[in-house]
Amino acid sequence: MTVLASLGLLLIRIVAGLTFAAHGTQKLFGWFGGQGIDKTAEGFESMGLKPGKTMAVLGGLGELAGGLLFALGFLMPLSAVIITITMLVAIFTAHAGKGYWNAQNGCEYNVHIIIVAIGVTLIGPGLYSIDYLLFS
Repeated sequence: MTVLASLGLLLIRIVAGLTFAAHGTQKLFGWFGGQGIDKTAEGFESMGLKPGKTMAVLGGLGELAGGLLFALGFLMPLSAVIITITMLVAIFTAHAGKGYWNAQNGCEYNVHIIIVAIGVTLIGPGLYSIDYLLFS
């Protein structure tokens, strides 16, 4: 893999991974304008995800851990699975029946995150990743 391709993958991994992780901190800690765990739990309960607090913690941890692993390029297949499962749950609960576009609370963002996670994992994380350092 070339240096330029690896730099491109690094940029994608950092921005997508840290954005995803930040969504987790919104749920868990209320950072970046998020609601925090209690309000997130209430929202999850209202969507049928019970028990709400447990599901909110799992969702927040999935976003945080999956995003950080992805940004670091560490255990890429695992990070893609965590991200994909977390986003599929969001699609089938929070965004079900609302169409594709984000402006109507659809699944646009979620689909993009899934495709980026799977696509980068299939390509490989690049030279500037923990996986490359450990497994090459």
